[in-house]
Amino acid sequence: MKTFFICLSFISLTSCYQIERNCKDFKTGKFYSEVTIKDVVYKSEFKRSNTIQVEYYNNKADSTSLRWINNCEVIFKTINPKSMADHKDIHLKILTTTDSSYSFEYSYVGETKKQKGIAYKIY
Repeated sequence: MKTFFICLSFISLTSCYQIERNCKDFKTGKFYSEVTIKDVVYKSEFKRSNTIQVEYYNNKADSTSLRWINNCEVIFKTINPKSMADHKDIHLKILTTTDSSYSFEYSYVGETKKQKGIAYKIY
């Protein structure tokens, strides 16, 4: 009987906690992002429509086409790749959202190593 109450308590506590994900709010717009890799913070700005994203990093523009898998996951494909790394598609998944930002993880398609970051919507 004691085990039953412990299991019931655990289930009731975990079922009340749901991560907020209003991904539709972030499919289009202008954003600012930060990604930390090996203690170095990389910052960029980008504009996103339903099918194209243009990112500005170090005063250079980079354009990618978008293919949305669902409201929270997208595949990026570089439009004019300049290197072998640019030929690899990137999978991005929105993990959590707030009213003005979202946290995400991304990786090259087919690779298991993931990086995380946060993006802020610019109004």
